[in-house]
Amino acid sequence: MGDIKLSVLDLCPILSGESASESLRHPVALARFVENLGFKRYWVAEHHDMEGIGSSSPEVLIGHIAGATKTIRVGSGGIMLPNHSTYHMAEVFRTLEALYPGRIDMGLGRAPGSGSKATHALRRNISLSADNFPEELEDLIRYFRDEVPLKAVPTQVNMPEIWMLGSSDFGGRLAAYRGLPFAFAQHFSGLPAREIIRMYIEEFRPSEFLQEPHPMMASHIICAETDEEAEELAMSSDVSFAKFFSTGKNMPLPTVAEAKLTPLSPMDKAQLRASFPKFVGSPDSIRRQLEPFLKSGIKELIITCMVYDQKARQRSYELVSQALSRG
Repeated sequence: MGDIKLSVLDLCPILSGESASESLRHPVALARFVENLGFKRYWVAEHHDMEGIGSSSPEVLIGHIAGATKTIRVGSGGIMLPNHSTYHMAEVFRTLEALYPGRIDMGLGRAPGSGSKATHALRRNISLSADNFPEELEDLIRYFRDEVPLKAVPTQVNMPEIWMLGSSDFGGRLAAYRGLPFAFAQHFSGLPAREIIRMYIEEFRPSEFLQEPHPMMASHIICAETDEEAEELAMSSDVSFAKFFSTGKNMPLPTVAEAKLTPLSPMDKAQLRASFPKFVGSPDSIRRQLEPFLKSGIKELIITCMVYDQKARQRSYELVSQALSRG
């Protein structure tokens, strides 16, 4: 397990009782913390029309976080490409690469990252959909290669590292066919992660981007000194997701004390975690839970941790790092 690289996936939660300005200071603090732990990359997700998630503009946050750190790679997990002009995204990520050479990742997804109203507001061409994604990917790559008369400026910068994201076998197959690294979203997919990762590895075709398959798994992990403490910390995200399911509204992440006012039955919690898989427990418990996945061939584990207390959140990443670095 010690060979597995660790990274962070941040949804930049807006915390109950904090302003957006206050909550958006936390990603920089966490990025600096995990950089010192030796984490490889720090990715920001794209979501829209969700009051509890502050990462509606990942490209802005990428520049902010990269400017506040020194060595860690920073990128999108991901940019939902059907929401954007491929030409403009090529310009945005070329600009980021020019500012922070060799440190920018461009993770790409085909889901909307929002409900239908936000999707329609984002896309001037409503006919664009996930079905167009392979063509949009090729269009984006052509801009990066300067294969079209219209130049994505600034020119004369290296291409950012392009990743394919997915929560099904579609993303894995496209990544394998195109010879790209692949990140499987295990944290919100009920599909079998190990089988999809194995499929990606078996079908991978070497390319100009990558000679060997590079699978990464995104997981929601909450780790504390004891199982009981970890379960208590997890109450904030459990209740937040439960309210989202029941009302359709995503609100700021509650404190543990606030979450305790909305107790979940064991059945409710089990159903919730089936839809949003989560590893919760002490370092030894987390190690045991992750072991079958880490033997599936993944090269990296990118971790999201929806915990209200920011010191506990940092400690969670530290404990996972320590647990997986042991033999």
